[in-house]
Amino acid sequence: MDTSLPALWASMTWGAKAVVFIMLFMSIFSIWVMVERYITFQKAKNQSLKLLGALSNVLTRGDYQQAIDITKKYKESHLAKVISAGLLEFEAARRDKRNIDPEVPLEAARQGMDRTAMITVAELKENLGVLATIGATAPFVGLFGTVIGIMHAFQKMATSGGGIASVSAGIAEALVTTAIGLGVAIPAVWAYNYFQNRIDRFTVEMSNSGSEMAIYFLKEGNAQTKSSVA
Repeated sequence: MDTSLPALWASMTWGAKAVVFIMLFMSIFSIWVMVERYITFQKAKNQSLKLLGALSNVLTRGDYQQAIDITKKYKESHLAKVISAGLLEFEAARRDKRNIDPEVPLEAARQGMDRTAMITVAELKENLGVLATIGATAPFVGLFGTVIGIMHAFQKMATSGGGIASVSAGIAEALVTTAIGLGVAIPAVWAYNYFQNRIDRFTVEMSNSGSEMAIYFLKEGNAQTKSSVA
């Protein structure tokens, strides 16, 4: 029997070919998600490193507006989103004449950063569910093709009266769809776990930045309180 790919493709039933097309679509979709998420995460990492260097001197001077303007330049940075939310909430609450309690601006900043961090994590997880779904279902789709191939082999055996030659095409068809299913699922699972680990690191970074900004706002609030009392 000719075991070349064109010969195997020609011997496949339409059901098995449909399974191959489905898994090819799943593979292309998963590769697109991998590339898109990788580029997004790399931009977030690189822009966050640049952001921290640009903000250090500005926050030391207490120039909130310039700090906010700097964060707007790094739209892909997860840290920029959290820090910007804290600065905006703190500055808005600090300028509100109705706020007598000095703790209000700090609490507003904390809530703004926490809320933005949760939204950012959700954005980072975008399309990762596709990888999880493909990784979980691709082997079963391949198994469905395997069943079709085995059925094809038994049909050949029934019509030809037996013999390995009569069933070899169906067995090859079954093995090919099984291999394709595993070939689609394994990279998707690897990529899903990789991106989940990166999101966990981003989450820790946002939590640390939020805590550092809260300490900074607390010091600023105490300094302003002392100056007003003096």
